[in-house]
Amino acid sequence: MIGLGALGLWAGRDLRFGSAAMMGPGFLPDVICGLLIAFGGYVLVKAFSKAYEPIGESNIKPLIILVIAIAGFAFMSETLGFVVSTIWLLVIGSLADQESRWREIAISTLLLTIFGAFVFIYGLGVQMPIWPF
Repeated sequence: MIGLGALGLWAGRDLRFGSAAMMGPGFLPDVICGLLIAFGGYVLVKAFSKAYEPIGESNIKPLIILVIAIAGFAFMSETLGFVVSTIWLLVIGSLADQESRWREIAISTLLLTIFGAFVFIYGLGVQMPIWPF
């Protein structure tokens, strides 16, 4: 977080900061990057003040499933549209949870797809086809 915040400050070094009353184009990026550096510093101090605890075994299968779901959404969204790619994302992504039930997956997929279409496609005007045809 500290490195990302510092990179953001460096990238926006040519933008005018302004003041709180008359914000310049660099005001928000500088504030966000400063907060990111502060949170990173807090996490770093907390990490070094705790005793070492081993992590133990990790299950990589959910991570692989989520990467496949997100990558599939990214590749399919332009050709197959928002609805099909969102259904792919939610159904495949839900396979990462061993306790998920198909009825819950179907209901949440239906509601989130409809909500996402209204918010992103119609509300925000994201340039993505809604349907594959």
